[in-house]
Parts: sequence; structure tokens; C-alpha cells
Amino acid sequence: MKTIYTPLHENQDAPYEYIRGRQVASFEMPRRAQLVLDCVTSSALGPVIAPIAHDMAPILRVHSPDFVTFLSTFWEEWHVENGDICALPNTWVPPRARRLATKRPGAELGRYCIDMSSPILSGTWTAARAAVDAALTGADMILEGGERAIFALCRPPGHHAGRDYFGGYCFLNNAAIAAQSLRDSGKAKVAVLDVDYHHGNGTQDIFYDRDDVLTVSIHADPSAEYPYYSGYPDETGEGEGAGFCLNLPLPFGATYAQYSGALSTAVARIADFGADALVVSLGVDTFADDPISHFKLFADDYSAMGAAIAVLGLPTLFVMEGGYAVEDIGVNVVNVLTGFETAVV
Repeated sequence: MKTIYTPLHENQDAPYEYIRGRQVASFEMPRRAQLVLDCVTSSALGPVIAPIAHDMAPILRVHSPDFVTFLSTFWEEWHVENGDICALPNTWVPPRARRLATKRPGAELGRYCIDMSSPILSGTWTAARAAVDAALTGADMILEGGERAIFALCRPPGHHAGRDYFGGYCFLNNAAIAAQSLRDSGKAKVAVLDVDYHHGNGTQDIFYDRDDVLTVSIHADPSAEYPYYSGYPDETGEGEGAGFCLNLPLPFGATYAQYSGALSTAVARIADFGADALVVSLGVDTFADDPISHFKLFADDYSAMGAAIAVLGLPTLFVMEGGYAVEDIGVNVVNVLTGFETAVV
């Protein structure tokens, strides 16, 4: 299996984030990707190649133009007003207020950012664009044929980024952009399977009224876990997309015995959908020792997860999302990928 990787991800290196009022060292760090890369290399999974640069068109198929303009130009405006410090919001658009453009960079953050875990830095746009290029390069290789699966080692992650907002360490939705690219290039139906611990709220937002992209997410109960305000079982899509969104929340402490039941349901729904290609938002923050999560999966469980996904027999693009037990992240990711590769389909 080929891995797409670029060191440009290192341009997003947030020194801190805020959790429940406390400033803490950022859990989303460059070392995450480096440790995954080290394990990919040492396991001889396959060649590691650099992404090909793409233009803005695929991003604008998924994200709103004003949001993309904001992300791509914001740092310069912030830096002029505030200097070389992390850009975090201190106000948000309240319910029933008008989400209008303002003249202050900090207020603009409040129009687009959903939390205080995702500071914008001088290199954020460079890193986010590079992550998109990795995902799109993987999608291109899937489209070319001859590849059963590709791994896009994206960082920063993307599944919390919606049509016109960012958060949860995510700025541009790598998996959604890749899925849309697959659709635009001829795949009639694409499924996105999100196995990250947290609900893929951004991906759901992007495709919620669509019947050509099925979104399935297995995640922690959103009444108790980030992002809190989406990911409930009764969210099934709207308009033409009614019935094409499946949320499978699990309680704190879920083991692989529980998780595998949800995964079987997810796989069956994707098979019933008749997808031509699959994008997997691959988060391994379901791991028992993850510092910000509450599931109880272990290293061998990820091999079983990969094998369960392989049963679909679809051309598959794995897109890296979360996972914050950094010393174990490489093994867990590679176990999913090798479990997929070695499965008998």
C-alpha cells in the first residue's frame, strides 16, 4: 500500500490549546505524523511518496468561498493587529444573531471557529493545503486504477471542518474533498466511513443533503463527548440526502466487542448503498490509552478493524484523522492498514 506524505504538515505546530478553561500543550502535534511515518517505513507497508500540488477547485467544491478566503488570508490580518501569537477566538456568533462580516480579525474568528483547540498560526494554511494535496493525490491514484488502497497521511486532520467552519484541530476537510473529487471524476456513489472516536460533524455537514455520498460515523456518544451538537442516531440526512447519513454512537468504555457490532452495521449499510469507492476517516483515538478519549480498543483490535473494512472489496482511500496516544499511534494505524491488506476478501 502506498503512503502519501509531506513534511509541510510541520507548519502547523500549535504550542497550546484550551480544555475546560485550562491552557494545555496541544495534543495535535507534528510528532503524531512522524511516528506514523516511522512505523509505515519500518513495517515495509509500501513506498512513501510526496503529494502532487492541486489547484483550489477541489477545495471550493466542498467549502464555501468566503470561508476559504478567510483561512487563506486571515493570518496576515491577525498578525498586523496582534503580533506573532496564536489566533484563537474570544467571542462567537450567538443564536439568532446575524453572522455578518466584521472589521476585526478576532471577531472573524468567531464567525468561523467552533472551539479553542484549533489556533491559526503563520503556517496553518500551508499545512492544511498540503494535507488536502495528500488526500487528493490518494484519490487520483484510486481513480487511475490498479491500487486496492492508498493511505493519505494527512495532518492536520479534517473531519471536524464543515462547509464554512473549522475546529477540532481541523481546517479543511481532507476526506470530504477527496470524496467529492472521486465523485467529480466519475465514481457514481462514494461512501465515507469515519472510525475516529469523535463524530465526523464536518463531513456530515458537507454531505447531509446528498444521496450520492453516504456518510457513516462510529463515535462516542455526543451527549457526553465532543463535538456534542451532532452525531445523534436521528440525524439521517435531509432533502435528497434523507437516509444517507448513519450515526452509530457508543458509550464511554466501549470495547471492541461493542465497536465491532457497530462496524458490522456500518459495513452492511455501505454494501447496501452500492458504493463505487470508499474513503475511511482513520482516527485511532479509540485506543484505550488515548489521553482525551474513552474507548477501550487495543492494538490487535485495529488489525480486526482493517480486515472488517476490507470485506467490502472497494477501492479504498484511508485519510488520517485523530489519535493522541502518540507513542502507540504508528502501530495502531499500521495495524489497520495491514489488517486491510492481508484480509482474504
